[in-house]
Amino acid sequence: MSQDRRLVIIPTYQEAENIEAIIRAIMALPIPFEVLIVDDGSPDGTADIVKKLQGEFESRLHLIERSGKQGLGTAYIAGFKYALKHRYDYIFEMDADFSHNPQDLLRLYEACRDGGADLAIGSRYVTGVNVINWPMSRVVLSYFASKYVRLITGLPVHDATAGFKCYARRVLESINLDRVRFIGYAFQIEMKYIAWKKGFAIREIPVIFTDRSNGTSKMSKGIIKEAIFGVIKLKLRSIFKPF
Repeated sequence: MSQDRRLVIIPTYQEAENIEAIIRAIMALPIPFEVLIVDDGSPDGTADIVKKLQGEFESRLHLIERSGKQGLGTAYIAGFKYALKHRYDYIFEMDADFSHNPQDLLRLYEACRDGGADLAIGSRYVTGVNVINWPMSRVVLSYFASKYVRLITGLPVHDATAGFKCYARRVLESINLDRVRFIGYAFQIEMKYIAWKKGFAIREIPVIFTDRSNGTSKMSKGIIKEAIFGVIKLKLRSIFKPF
């Protein structure tokens, strides 16, 4: 068994319907992963469920509680800082709602550990369109968003907004996390772009994305607007103030 330390970061807000099942699915994988839940004050008791499960999973389940919704990006930054402080070797991003298959954590890990990747992305679009249960309007928006990112920035990634990823620790160590600007889905674009500009090897692993069956989506017009204009700001910032 590998002696690497692996941490899966899952930001949550109102995920009481999903959180126990996703934690148990990860804990049941054939190699051990640890899980860090970053909860933004969920009024539905998400954090309370995690606390109860901590007694069962002991040192493998961790919790950061924050007051109120502070955004996806800041949740991941908090998780990254925790991971670096505690010296994890591989750090994963994952949603709580089973849109990302826990079994695919093994494939992302293998891509970084044995496949030469510094950043492995669970990609919906590298082999076509692998999305289940999304309305066509959402699929088109997501697909062409990645095309737009590639056009503006040159980032050679088919799924620029993907939120299912594995970082080798060296990637996060090289990034000034306090300079990461975006908090919505543009955060996902920004982190990939910075890693690419720093010369890290990025590999896309085809996955099937299945829309949530429980809970509600966190997508909003503000998040979409941030992503559209954020890409331009990201490109300009890289010109005048390299990462």
